[in-house]
Amino acid sequence: MGRYIFKLPDIGEGIAEAEIVAWHVKVGDTVEEDGRLADMMTDKATVEMESPVTGTVIEVAGDVGDVVAIGSPLVVIETEGEGNADQQAGGAEQAPAPTAPVVEQRIEDETPAADDADKVVAAAPATGAPNKSPPPPAPPSPTPPPAAVQPAPANGLQAKVLASPAVRQRAAELGIALVDVRPAEGGRVRHADLDAFLNYGAAGGFRPAGATRPDEQVRVIGLRRRIAENMAASKRAIPHFSYVEECDVTALEDTRAQLNANRGDKPKLTMLPLLISAICRTVPDFPMINARYDDEAGVVTRYGAVHLGMATQTDGGLMVPVIRDAQSLNVWQLAREIGRLAGAARNGSARSDELSGSTLTITSLGPLGGVATTPVINRPEVAIIGPNRIIERPMFVPDGMGSERIEKRKLMNISISCDHRVVDGWDAASFVQAIKRLLETPVLLFAD
Repeated sequence: MGRYIFKLPDIGEGIAEAEIVAWHVKVGDTVEEDGRLADMMTDKATVEMESPVTGTVIEVAGDVGDVVAIGSPLVVIETEGEGNADQQAGGAEQAPAPTAPVVEQRIEDETPAADDADKVVAAAPATGAPNKSPPPPAPPSPTPPPAAVQPAPANGLQAKVLASPAVRQRAAELGIALVDVRPAEGGRVRHADLDAFLNYGAAGGFRPAGATRPDEQVRVIGLRRRIAENMAASKRAIPHFSYVEECDVTALEDTRAQLNANRGDKPKLTMLPLLISAICRTVPDFPMINARYDDEAGVVTRYGAVHLGMATQTDGGLMVPVIRDAQSLNVWQLAREIGRLAGAARNGSARSDELSGSTLTITSLGPLGGVATTPVINRPEVAIIGPNRIIERPMFVPDGMGSERIEKRKLMNISISCDHRVVDGWDAASFVQAIKRLLETPVLLFAD
């Protein structure tokens, strides 16, 4: 039998370390050659580590959330044959113990059972020597208090209360004990008595708003930690400013409905492909928007192509797949690419190159978009655009005879956040106004 030390390989250019985001084995498990060991996350992607040998796992490098340097031991496997521990130790018969706590061994069978622990405590000498028995178990987690129980009458019998079946049913739904309600007249509890009880005398006589839950601590690891670090760096380094404008998208929504009614086998259009098309048509006149700022080198790169990042919510957190050369796609191609990339991000199949290299980002919450947003810039980009929810409101519109009439219109606010080191307020406002003109006159989106 030998020991095989599997070190974290070089998994990308410029990558110095990776975070453990999932273990597929634990100490004592048997792993086959090419079997899954762990998932490691870098700044660019999540990479699956596979075992180069068959054997039994005897050591692992820390817990989920720990960071391991490239070239450091990740897993030690006991395998048939000589392994590689001897070679790595310079020919010694056995590999020396590590000098730093890089690899942590999980030992699960050395903790005595509860009965054995009692025996150890009982056998401890009373000489003042340190007690070697394991510490007492931690107290159980707090549990929600039981629901309030209505006290029974003093004579031990349930008091008889006069009330109609409807009143009894409502009282049961509200969690009110009729014995606690004082009727206003005639000794019969009515709906008005329940209302009065709820308004004035229900300190403990109705169901509480919610149950108490125990506190919990959740480690910030993996993608969520990357998001936290990137957002903190963005807000710390970039002087943000935001601008919001209202657009009348009534005509655009009518156009979208007509396109969808005759789409055939094409994907269904949402507002997003139309907005992206408007952005791509507007960017050439505002090159400072489609740019990235290297603040260490003091260089702004203005891009000729629009590689549009699309903020996408997934089960693991926010990801930003990239629509390459969005300016070269029509609305149907944009709709298909949006669906493909969003699906890949959510099911974890997005490639590293599909999650990096954006020059401008759009973030949309769809129906949850709210009235206005102030999105955080996806550093090192210099701008991020956020369409908001479409709402219907009465508006004054020309009636064609020199006057105005009130009409129901569909309105949507567009938000933009910019890096004030690179983009001036006038440029951001002018950029959004140009997009507004295209959205409010949708025929311009399809004109040459």
